[in-house]
Amino acid sequence: MSFGRLEKPARSEPMSDINVTPLVDVMLVLLVIFIITAPLMSSRLELELPKASEPVAASAEPEAFISISVDPQGQVFWDEQPVDAATLKQRLTQTAQRDPETELQLRADTAVPYGRVVQLIGLAQSVGLSRIGFVADPATGATTAPAPTR
Repeated sequence: MSFGRLEKPARSEPMSDINVTPLVDVMLVLLVIFIITAPLMSSRLELELPKASEPVAASAEPEAFISISVDPQGQVFWDEQPVDAATLKQRLTQTAQRDPETELQLRADTAVPYGRVVQLIGLAQSVGLSRIGFVADPATGATTAPAPTR
C-alpha cells in the first residue's frame, strides 16, 4: 500500500493535461463583470444641447410669459409687485385658464432654500402651467468667445 509519495514511480513522465480551472475562474469573473456593467452602459441619457454661440432667431409672435421673483427672505413678487400665497395662486389660475402654454419665468435669489422653489413649481403645475423657466444672471467677469464671422 502506498501512502502519499513515499515511493517514487519507476519513471517520471511530464504532465500532458492542461489545468483549465484557473481559465474557467477568470472567464466566470469576466462574465459577471459584463452582466453587471451592460445595463449601466445602455441606460445612458443622450442629450443634444443647444449651442450658445449661434444667435437665436426671433419668433414672429412674442411668447406669453409671467415673471415671478423670490427674494432671500422668501417673499414672492409678481412682476416686481409683492404678492401673498392666496393672490399668487389666484393669478396663476387665471393665467392658466387664459393660456396654459404661458411660460413661468422664475427668478430666485441664491439664498432662497430649494424647498421654497419646489413649492412654487408645484403650485404652478397644480393650476395647469407646465412651462417653467429659470432665469439667471450671466456670470460676471467671464470671458466670452467672439461670435464666428461668416
